[in-house]
Amino acid sequence: MDPDPGPDPSERTGLLLHPQTPRSLRVRSSALQATRELLREGGLAAATIDAIAGRSGVSKATLYKHWPSRTAIAAEAFGRDMAEAVPPSDTGTTLGDLREQVRRVSAFYASPEGRVYRELVAACVQDAGGAAYFRAYFLAGRRRAFAGLWARAVERGDVRPDVDVETATDLLFGPLLFRLMTGHWPLSDDAADAVTDAALHGLLPRT
Repeated sequence: MDPDPGPDPSERTGLLLHPQTPRSLRVRSSALQATRELLREGGLAAATIDAIAGRSGVSKATLYKHWPSRTAIAAEAFGRDMAEAVPPSDTGTTLGDLREQVRRVSAFYASPEGRVYRELVAACVQDAGGAAYFRAYFLAGRRRAFAGLWARAVERGDVRPDVDVETATDLLFGPLLFRLMTGHWPLSDDAADAVTDAALHGLLPRT
């Protein structure tokens, strides 16, 4: 269980914040653990408020005091569970790092956990409260990790310093998310390499 399951108000604005009392920490920890188990067993469809309450022993009324929706609970539980699922690569070269990182994210999307990720992305489209938790507990950590990799590439002089990290992140990983959501193209290493090469070298003929 998480030793500190409460959000940090200095970093996670827009989330429901509560005093970090021992009881509050126990409630959050129990609910998050139950939600993790349900997500592993049946995805987001299994992590209903009734199911989370039944498994955790936390009443539905109390759950809604700590989270705005079941999507928010699922997003926090999933984010904490997957925090280290795709560590930043360090191959010794910028090209190797970027290629390997895109491959790792592609493999994650193709995994059972990737299917839960897809369900959460879809649910967050119509759940602004849940989306805030998804950004805070999952996306923020992922993007910070890649920012470190990109900063190293800039320091080496291997990438354009005028390309901001947010643009670079979306160019490299956005196509993978689109493929995950639509299923129109495989999430394979070869397909990931093609995305990396196109993002780094462009679509126009080399001169």
